[in-house]
Amino acid sequence: MAKLTIYQKPTCSTCREAVKLLEASGEPYQAVNYYEQSFTKTQLKGLLKKAGLKARDILRAKEDIYKRLKLAGSAHTDDELIDLMLTHPDLIQRPLVEKGDRVILARPAETIKRLLSGNR
Repeated sequence: MAKLTIYQKPTCSTCREAVKLLEASGEPYQAVNYYEQSFTKTQLKGLLKKAGLKARDILRAKEDIYKRLKLAGSAHTDDELIDLMLTHPDLIQRPLVEKGDRVILARPAETIKRLLSGNR
């Protein structure tokens, strides 16, 4: 069975909801607080690739840092956005949930059920 990992911020309500769903499933998982265990650039790029997402797809547009950096409509490349996310983890939408070769952005948290059931 593929290992299940949730990349989260424990104070995030969506992350807490996703963790409850994981616990209720009975499937073993690892929770990673990416504020304490920072992503590497290679790791974050790999998660995005598995999810079929671009860096802009996981930007948190409501964050103050997003506005301060004037990221709306910016021409930043994926690499540049990833570098900004590594420096400012508040820019990353959460939670990201990985199981084997699949990653989903579990927003809303209920989407995690598709990953648990193996549905796409």
